[in-house]
Amino acid sequence: YKINPGDGAFYGPKLDFHVKDSLGRVWQCGTIQLDMNLPERFDITYIDDKGEKARPVMLHRVIFGSIERFIGILIEHFAGVFPLWLAPVQVKVLPVNNEYHLEYAEEVTKLLQEAGLKVEMDAREEKLGYRIREGQMEKVPYLLVLGNNERDEKTVTYRQHGQQKQITVPFDEFVSMLKKEIENKE
Repeated sequence: YKINPGDGAFYGPKLDFHVKDSLGRVWQCGTIQLDMNLPERFDITYIDDKGEKARPVMLHRVIFGSIERFIGILIEHFAGVFPLWLAPVQVKVLPVNNEYHLEYAEEVTKLLQEAGLKVEMDAREEKLGYRIREGQMEKVPYLLVLGNNERDEKTVTYRQHGQQKQITVPFDEFVSMLKKEIENKE
């Protein structure tokens, strides 16, 4: 901590809490302030242990600052690449070809949702490479590419955000891996 003489609020001492974002910039978030002004202005009193009227000291607290500021700092801190447990979309399911793979993709999507994961499916009639690139740009933690092999063997092939390699695993193993990652807040 550091003391800033003369920097206090006009109504009493306060503590400010500052956080750094991913670029090293410092932002004020939370604050706790003693206010001896407002109780007088609003004529707030209580009866003390002697039975006499007394003026309280008011305590203002804002743990995170405004919700908008906090969300903005959170986005900045993670540079938009949220950890799995915090990501608004955790998995995006991409069928290679809707004619052959859509049914399996829908089944996988449903099972992932039933497992408590936040999932979207992208079955648009766009090239697979385009949909993969778009999922990467959206910074979705896991992209699942489902084709013939995955459908026939009941597996999933995933690509983790920021990684180039694709890994094929049994569906249940994938779900267990994600649940563990979420539980451990990795």
